[in-house]
Amino acid sequence: MLRHIITWKLAAEDTAAKLESSSTIATALQGLVPLIPEIRSLTVASNVVSLDTNWDLVLVADYDDEEALRTYIDHPEHQRVVGIIRPLVAQRAAVDFLV
Repeated sequence: MLRHIITWKLAAEDTAAKLESSSTIATALQGLVPLIPEIRSLTVASNVVSLDTNWDLVLVADYDDEEALRTYIDHPEHQRVVGIIRPLVAQRAAVDFLV
């Protein structure tokens, strides 16, 4: 199994705007689960500790293998969601590893 982790620093600077951006991103990503069968599990969560120094939001998702991950990444619905996320984000980091 391949675990795909994305973390974001949001562009919003105040807490209320960050919460709104986090909610928008989480809802959009969670909406992909019934649409893309390659997703085995998907969790989106907001940071709750060290709010000034930690990243704001994380995605943890599992796929059978790299091919399944690539299918997810290239899927038109995922690409649509990327268009929602990009304007809300200042920085992004990713890690993929076997579990």
